[in-house]
Amino acid sequence: MQQIMTPKDLNQDEFDSYYQRYIDKLSTSISLKEGFAIGQKQVISFFKTIPIKKHGYRYAPQKWSIKEILQHLIDTERIFMYRCFRIARKDKTPLAGFDQGIYMAPSNADKKTMESLLNEYSTTRQSSIFLLNSLSENDLKCIGNANGSAMSARAAAFTIIGHEIWHTEIINKKYLDK
Repeated sequence: MQQIMTPKDLNQDEFDSYYQRYIDKLSTSISLKEGFAIGQKQVISFFKTIPIKKHGYRYAPQKWSIKEILQHLIDTERIFMYRCFRIARKDKTPLAGFDQGIYMAPSNADKKTMESLLNEYSTTRQSSIFLLNSLSENDLKCIGNANGSAMSARAAAFTIIGHEIWHTEIINKKYLDK
């Protein structure tokens, strides 16, 4: 289904102000579907350029490694696309938040290869794109409740692509010698 919505179409009442930091990372002219396709290429290309010796690097104790950040991007996309799906299907059941910190240890991200993580990311992204392709603009405008706040299906999806930009910028600033 054709969607040409962009981040500038979002209204402030479609998401909690916490997510503004991710929405602000997006070009106001990029469509949701373009953002997912471009984001996939950029994330894969970015992580492929990181030297192997940096994959397990943490810039401070208790901070995630680069592989753990990629796992976090995958996990967050799964959760936010689940939110997008439920809200777009007009499910009014409030959706719980999640504690991102507890997801990391059982993920065993540092034991995975970068290739395996990138395959997992690509598969997750393809699933997200298939879901977005099945939704109409009206579906994506539906508003539900996630983590105690209003969230539209499209805001959940836009948050994903802004979130990965946020984290790649952090990796560039704090993890890589650039």
